[in-house]
Amino acid sequence: MEKPRVRFAPSPTGYLHIGGARTALFNWLWARKTGGTFVLRVEDTDQERSTDESTRVILDSMRWLGLDWDEGPDVGGPHGPYFQMQRLALYRAHADRLVAEGKAYRCYATREEIDALRAKLPEKKRDGFVYPHLWREKTEADWLPGAPYVIRFKSPLVGATEFIDKVFGAIKTPHSSIDDFVIMRSDGVPLYNFGAVVDDVTMGITLVARGSDHIINTPKQILLYEALGAVVPEFAHLPMMLTPDGKKMSKRLAEQQGIDVPVEKYREKGWAPDGLLNYIARFGWSAGDQEIFSRDELIAKFDWAHCGTNDGRYDKKKSLWVSGEHLKRLADEDFAARVYPFLATVGVTIAQDDPRLLPAARTVKTRSARLLDAAESMVFYFQETIALDPAAVEKFLTNEARANLRAIADVLAGVKDFTEAGIGVAVEAWLVERSLEIKVVAQPARVALTGRTASPGLFEVIAVLGRDESVRRLRSAADA
Repeated sequence: MEKPRVRFAPSPTGYLHIGGARTALFNWLWARKTGGTFVLRVEDTDQERSTDESTRVILDSMRWLGLDWDEGPDVGGPHGPYFQMQRLALYRAHADRLVAEGKAYRCYATREEIDALRAKLPEKKRDGFVYPHLWREKTEADWLPGAPYVIRFKSPLVGATEFIDKVFGAIKTPHSSIDDFVIMRSDGVPLYNFGAVVDDVTMGITLVARGSDHIINTPKQILLYEALGAVVPEFAHLPMMLTPDGKKMSKRLAEQQGIDVPVEKYREKGWAPDGLLNYIARFGWSAGDQEIFSRDELIAKFDWAHCGTNDGRYDKKKSLWVSGEHLKRLADEDFAARVYPFLATVGVTIAQDDPRLLPAARTVKTRSARLLDAAESMVFYFQETIALDPAAVEKFLTNEARANLRAIADVLAGVKDFTEAGIGVAVEAWLVERSLEIKVVAQPARVALTGRTASPGLFEVIAVLGRDESVRRLRSAADA
């Protein structure tokens, strides 16, 4: 059996949308599972909005996610170029062929003429206006030399187009609902449906997997495949990713609910790429009750049979849990290396080989959802002077607490085994001697050492800070 060829075709008009990343992921997983080919092409025909910077951002986001492509920009391949604006001659040749074969036609009707026809309809019917075949039956003899024209596809007037979607099953569309749609603009640039089909045909795409919002385009595209005499690929339409309140995942609406849409934002906040892939894979696909997947597990277990049809709502709490689970899986050294660049983001400048980095990172690894969170949790380890939370000082640094801080500082100064375990033994012995419970001194000591009321374990913190720094901070807070 021929190995599948799948594609992801973003439009470089902005960032890589998280929903687009999910589409790219499913195509990539299928290619990697089957030994097929993953093609990346750039649909840059929207010249007013497409930019080189957007292309760079999208490609960088794909690379960060680890969704490598077998053919496409910077990689090349036998079916290039992989930018649509570099393929205009190809679209023109296919469009002219359809016209010559009577499957498409030149339409010289102006926008003003069409708008005037629409305006004649009752207002409530204008949204359903269908182009009235003004030039459908005209021939070359009727063409207007030198006048601008578009090329329209000659859609069938009767019957229906039906296909079996790998996710949604049988979908049937009557031809009466498909107008003679434009395939080429007057400037020679193809419309989406035509450009995508020509690219799919010439690039040998065997499966088109994309969001369910494209189901409306599929019947038109199937008609175009057939008109070009090409084999119609398989289709798999994927359920949509929605905001927490069930609306389309637009950047504005998502941000209002604390959700990031651009993939680059996840990178900036320190998600593990595999964690993000894991989370978005669960939008429309499942493998029993399993929630956490490595990249290799996703490849091994992915299939279309377990893709659902229900749209999914973004769950921020769960997304952060998934991210944190992936950070926990990293080796301590890898985790520390990944956290390091984020320290500068939160105002900490240390050498990458600073001996405090690894032990400090260990204390926050299992408590962090993202690398930026981890860096923020580590700041106090590297500050010469920590800022004590005023509310915490007022609540916890009472006169009795300050006396205890001085006593604990004296205990630590004499600890021989200055490890987490050794510190714990010494402090526990002091507590027993004073008939005190740890909860009496833990929060005041935490505030004194970190400036905060929440931190890693107290003895962990002391061990990482070291004897001299721990004693200095405890005495400083006691005397403040």
